Amino acid sequence: MSLDEQTLAWLCDQAGAPPRDEALWLKALTHGSTGEEFDYQRLEFLGDRVLGLVIAEWLFERHDGAEGKLSQRLNALVSRESCARVARSIGLAPLMRLGKQARADGAIDSDNILGDIIESLIGACFMDHGFPVSRAMVRKWFTDAVEGRAGQNKHPKSALQEWAAGNRRKPPEYALVDRSGPDHASRFIVKVSVRGVGETTGEGDSKQQAETAAARRFLDEHG
Repeated sequence: MSLDEQTLAWLCDQAGAPPRDEALWLKALTHGSTGEEFDYQRLEFLGDRVLGLVIAEWLFERHDGAEGKLSQRLNALVSRESCARVARSIGLAPLMRLGKQARADGAIDSDNILGDIIESLIGACFMDHGFPVSRAMVRKWFTDAVEGRAGQNKHPKSALQEWAAGNRRKPPEYALVDRSGPDHASRFIVKVSVRGVGETTGEGDSKQQAETAAARRFLDEHG
């Protein structure tokens, strides 16, 4: 099994080099819910260690404080939440390979799965291209977080929640407008509204994905 053209182009852009072992990268994107004989777990194990080393080296170079402070920053930067933010900022979700039930249950917007696959991709990059290329990819992905600009890549739903509070509005309200298609390829339409401001809709392969799309569109139109 090989990578489709969209995924191949995306991976080339992320790593700065074309995959040499496509099967390896395919594993990195595959969740156990697919029922296939391989998934990302072993690569996630490896990528977690590579990520920790790259970030530790980076913080050491920056002279970001004593050992205690460095450890705290390291733990925050390699956390599941931090990795999930990176995943959303680079548009990973549509390329993840999920089983139909997991997709319907909202796995495509799960912090745990997004974070795991970020780590598995780092593991695949290390195995396919070596440490220098995987270091460069990690540094590109985590620059905003390391330099204290992580807030610029907030998840749209979180950003909309903060926008509403900052403008003295009630919290956003989400409502499912429509669900269509068979179970293995459902499409969801969700409406988000902020009282006194307006409303927008978003579409996605899961309710959570549609909510995210609606929040992003609302911010584009009203933020």
